[in-house]
Amino acid sequence: MSNINIGFIGAGNMGTAIMKGIAASEAGKNISLFAFDPDTDKVSALKSFGVEACKSESELTEKCKYVFLAVKPQVIEKVIEAAAPAVSDNTVIVSIAAGITDEFIASKTISGAKVILVMPNTPLLLGEGASALSRSDTVTDQEFSVILDVFRSCGKAAVIPKDKMKEIIAVNGSSPAFIYLFAKGFIDYAESVGIDRSAAEELFTQSLIGSAKMITDSGFSIDELIKMVSSPGGTTLAGLDKLYEGNLTDTVKKCCENCTKRAYELSK
Repeated sequence: MSNINIGFIGAGNMGTAIMKGIAASEAGKNISLFAFDPDTDKVSALKSFGVEACKSESELTEKCKYVFLAVKPQVIEKVIEAAAPAVSDNTVIVSIAAGITDEFIASKTISGAKVILVMPNTPLLLGEGASALSRSDTVTDQEFSVILDVFRSCGKAAVIPKDKMKEIIAVNGSSPAFIYLFAKGFIDYAESVGIDRSAAEELFTQSLIGSAKMITDSGFSIDELIKMVSSPGGTTLAGLDKLYEGNLTDTVKKCCENCTKRAYELSK
């Protein structure tokens, strides 16, 4: 593989996590990394990973075939406009901003712009990310494969239809926060009944890891897995009764719907 230039506009937590993932991967041997951020200290901190600093959005875009927009949706329009003069038919723009569409990016750059949309999540920081990707029709299979490999170097990645990129946010992008809140309830309960918080945290987090592995590796459906834990007349069923009484799955659905609604608002 010939050397590939990949640039990041934005060197915050997510952009940094992806750059570190690339640098540590086998594919990273053939990739040159560039970054621009108004906070130059953030970029300087990445020099040890082989990241070269750029002085502006346009300079980075001129140097790189693949340009990551690793910024918040609220500032992305300004960032795109700054990079736009250097965008060419060969540039592939990769956006990780929630709710932003490929049509919006093309309207601010060039007609038919090559755009890959990605919804990653913060476990990328530990190389355990779950990223959803889609692309505009102008992106070639080879170009898309490069970016797919980047996110697979930082965890798991799945390709989904472009028109579901807002709906997927609740499933993988925002869901870590929902899971953390769920975990807090269990750990707070343990502490309230006199169990050491650190012990409860260790046991519950391992239960999360183990339960996830059971979903992915056991071959049983989720309904079957619930039944496996639920002995007739036992403690698990007593607890489940309260979760059913509180309509937990309906509450989760409403949570996801509200998340998606906000994604559509951000896209306007």
